[in-house]
Amino acid sequence: MRSLDIWLLPYLRQQARNKLKRSVTGGPQHIIFCFVDHFEPVSVGSTIDDERRRMRAWTTGYPLLSRRHWDSDGVMPQHSWFYPGEAYRAEHLDSLSELCRQGLGEIELHLHHGYDTSASLRARIEESLQNFNKHGALITRGKPALKTYGFIHGNMALDNSMGDPRWCGVNNELDILQETGCYADFSMPTAPAKSQTHKINAIYYAVDNPQAPKSHNTGKDVEVGHRHRDGLMIVQGPLSLSWSHRKWGLLPHIDNGEIMGHRPATPNRIMRWVGLHIHVQARPEWVIVKVSTHGAEERHFPALLGDAADHLYTFLETHFRSGDDYRLHYVTARELFNIIKAAESGRVGDPGQYRDFLIPPYLNRPASVAQHESYHAR
Repeated sequence: MRSLDIWLLPYLRQQARNKLKRSVTGGPQHIIFCFVDHFEPVSVGSTIDDERRRMRAWTTGYPLLSRRHWDSDGVMPQHSWFYPGEAYRAEHLDSLSELCRQGLGEIELHLHHGYDTSASLRARIEESLQNFNKHGALITRGKPALKTYGFIHGNMALDNSMGDPRWCGVNNELDILQETGCYADFSMPTAPAKSQTHKINAIYYAVDNPQAPKSHNTGKDVEVGHRHRDGLMIVQGPLSLSWSHRKWGLLPHIDNGEIMGHRPATPNRIMRWVGLHIHVQARPEWVIVKVSTHGAEERHFPALLGDAADHLYTFLETHFRSGDDYRLHYVTARELFNIIKAAESGRVGDPGQYRDFLIPPYLNRPASVAQHESYHAR
């Protein structure tokens, strides 16, 4: 079955509901912007010099970009680098950790794996966590320290959803992720791949069926007041059809929320993502926009570190940072999870105050990134 067949009908239903239903909250709408990065500086055929050039582009370019921007809380743009566990390089984790110490983002776990068993997958994850912990990543401040992580499947095959063991092979992956400390998965959407789920533009809990693949195809929405639902939290990004960007001049293009060199975050795309209105059920004023990229590929640098990235943040701040109607919040994947859990627990008001609601900052992260130097320099 093609990906479009899987999710087109749910998408059309969502669009109809969004046109009929507009929330009235009596306060500002909060735009919660999260950038998750399938960050892979180690690639087939690359040399160590290639990898170091890619890392230098980020360690020099991203601080310069970020310090020109801030959200309604005075926080600079945040980036979540999902680094591949199977491609561990101590020097690359050191470089990313330095960006984390500057308050620019956090490191999470990305993993490409195939032909795995439950035991071999668990071993891969545990080895990766041990390596990342050496750099103060995926281990929290305070006592007792919490070892935890957000996850992205590197082969777009979460829970064996590609139906091919080359790209995963483990039908109980969701259970293994939970048992090893994963707080949420950020892999979706994967369209146009066949691993795309029927459930779209949602935040929900997926309960694993160890005997079958793709258990996250459906699930129960995260909802205010329902705090003890079983399963792994799935945090999806925007998935929609773009009629302004057509294939062969006729058919709409699939917009899966990925920012690329040839498809930067234009104003039309940003407003489309906001308009999908992804949120915790019964907390409609907290709108979640989780976008993705492959940030270590040179072809995407202009969209992530250059003028196109500058335009992205300028647009967000111009339209959503101030005034009575909107507030803007730049968050990491961990902070987004915390805000979602705060909403689920019934918290109200400004979501920026719940960045550390359940999971404290990682060791290589400042205790607070609010009201940074750039904020006071206005």
